[in-house]
Amino acid sequence: MANDGPVEHGYPHLETVRAAVTALYRRLSPDTVRTFATSVAPVDVAFGDADDLHPGAQRVARELVRHFRLPDTRFVVGFRAMDHAANVELAAGPEYFVELNDRFRTHRRDIGAALAHEVAHVYLHRLDLSFPGVRDNEILTDTVTTYLGAGWLLLDAYREDAGSSQKLGYLTPEEFGYVLAKRSLVFAEDPAPWFTSPQAYTAYVEGRALALRDGRQPPLTAAGRSGRLRYARDRRRAQSGRPVPAPAGAPYAFAPRPSPDGGQLRVSFPCPTCHQRIGVPVRGRVRARCGLCRTVLECDT
Repeated sequence: MANDGPVEHGYPHLETVRAAVTALYRRLSPDTVRTFATSVAPVDVAFGDADDLHPGAQRVARELVRHFRLPDTRFVVGFRAMDHAANVELAAGPEYFVELNDRFRTHRRDIGAALAHEVAHVYLHRLDLSFPGVRDNEILTDTVTTYLGAGWLLLDAYREDAGSSQKLGYLTPEEFGYVLAKRSLVFAEDPAPWFTSPQAYTAYVEGRALALRDGRQPPLTAAGRSGRLRYARDRRRAQSGRPVPAPAGAPYAFAPRPSPDGGQLRVSFPCPTCHQRIGVPVRGRVRARCGLCRTVLECDT
């Protein structure tokens, strides 16, 4: 938790974030991911300064448990002085003890954000889905929290001005915006009206721009002119039999398909939805279907 300290910006964890989205689709299946098409509603996790602290925290925790479809799960919420925003004891359940930073006694509107991350920890624990290492596992948790409809709370808790700052979670504000935009593109859900923090909205807009660029990379037909020209140049080089160096910023790669007659040139690229790599033959207009998330993609190979 950045509390009046420096806030990291940009996309330093982007590859891990993308790997987390892929891992989520692999573990849940596209059908299960689509059951999270509706995000946590602001009214369901609203917490006013006049609300009783402990009953209010328990109410918000119950709503998040319901959102993550954790049957027969109870959260007992307490508060204590600590460096982190929150901590949960990952026991066998069904009762879990979660501690929130004492800061939230007076910053009650952000209790939902802190609890969302901890409930997602329990959800991933139940799924037996994790990444090696504390850092990557926390990035996985932030990504899953956001992609499944509760992480907009974490982004909205980001506030920064000349004299103070607050940010929850391990992702940067722009990375939260990126994952949130990825979700919005899949479910046609606009989270913009929910933001109370102007800085959070700005981070969302920046992250959305990067998410949109994922869907405009060659060989997708939505690629821009410069990308198509670069792709055509690299394709000619690959068809001539010369090795194609990995172009800076280009996600595609060419390779011959092994076969008795010498093979047909193929191109692989990441799915803009789940980032699983897709391989298709180089033969002009092709419609490809991602085998993981089932997204249908229009390509010009």
